[in-house]
Amino acid sequence: MTKGLPTSDISEFEELVRKYQDRIYNLCRYMVQDPQDAQDAAQDAFLKAYRGMKSFKPEASLYTWLYRIAVNTCLDYKRKASRTPLTTECIPKDRPSDDPSPETNCETRQVSEAVQSALQKLPKKLRPAIVLREIDGLSYEEIAEVLNTSVGTVKSRISRAREELRRSLLKRL
Repeated sequence: MTKGLPTSDISEFEELVRKYQDRIYNLCRYMVQDPQDAQDAAQDAFLKAYRGMKSFKPEASLYTWLYRIAVNTCLDYKRKASRTPLTTECIPKDRPSDDPSPETNCETRQVSEAVQSALQKLPKKLRPAIVLREIDGLSYEEIAEVLNTSVGTVKSRISRAREELRRSLLKRL
């Protein structure tokens, strides 16, 4: 990719997709909750990015530009229809190479369910900020660019989200 900027060259765009597809899918999964809808939203986001490459401003980060498109696409999906709650089979499980005991599996599943439930209960303005920070590892500045808001607002939303998650998890665990 020339200087990291997207072009209309399909092979360069395929490289962009390969580089960011997992991150975009994970973002979509957390935002729309349904795995199939998340897959569709991620594909739509990449399609919108391809079609809108001329709107990319070189002074912006390619990564945050793509995330902004994905966030907007997910918000569109959420507006179109209400979805059923996330089930435990949708929760990503990072397992070590050695098989954990059944007790450990059960505890891990319970904690994952508690975290997912707490995330789902967050107000919709707080959830994207905390997911982008804690799950995707974006900086405050990148999150502000993705969410089209100020860094101060991002910090405030993340702080409030952490506090609400803490309260919710203390009640459940």
